[in-house]
Amino acid sequence: MNIEAILSSAPVVPVVVIDNLEDAAPLAKALYAGGLRALEITLRTPVAAEAVKLMKQAVPEAYVGTGTVVDKATFQASIDASADFMVSPGVTDELIELAKSTDIPFLPGAATPSEAMRLAAHGFRFLKFFPAEAAGGAAMLKSIGGPLPQITFCPTGGITLESAPKYLALNNVICVGGTWMLDKQLIANKDWQAIEALAKQASQIK
Repeated sequence: MNIEAILSSAPVVPVVVIDNLEDAAPLAKALYAGGLRALEITLRTPVAAEAVKLMKQAVPEAYVGTGTVVDKATFQASIDASADFMVSPGVTDELIELAKSTDIPFLPGAATPSEAMRLAAHGFRFLKFFPAEAAGGAAMLKSIGGPLPQITFCPTGGITLESAPKYLALNNVICVGGTWMLDKQLIANKDWQAIEALAKQASQIK
């Protein structure tokens, strides 16, 4: 299992915030049934790490990873939760060394050519472009692709159903990260069928 295989499993990686643990399993099932194979669970809530375990049990065929991996504590929490992959919004020297110490696929974040070049020098060919819309959007990524064709991105941050195709049309984009299929009201209402329908719509973006 490598980060390329995970990111190429579907055009969109849902970026999931779990507030209530009881939502973890049914949400994972709905997203996977809709065709989204890789799920990024952000480590922003107290139940996030436990949610990863429950989602892996509920949908063993899915890739269930962690997001907002920003330091040694969140990195270790990801390992303890048996995350299939890890995603960081940026990178530090500590995170680079930690990533090299494990076989778990790691997707570090970059927002500038300098950051991308630094990560490429450490052997990272796949990067998260974050915050995508605020950092220049598809136009920025297209520009970066000229001098740095060896780097492939998963842009995340402010991307919508309408803007996703612009990114996916770029040669240096493998998938996008998004939250639009995770409507808070639908989750609160436990309308998993509606979530599945939104996930299916996302999984069919070209």
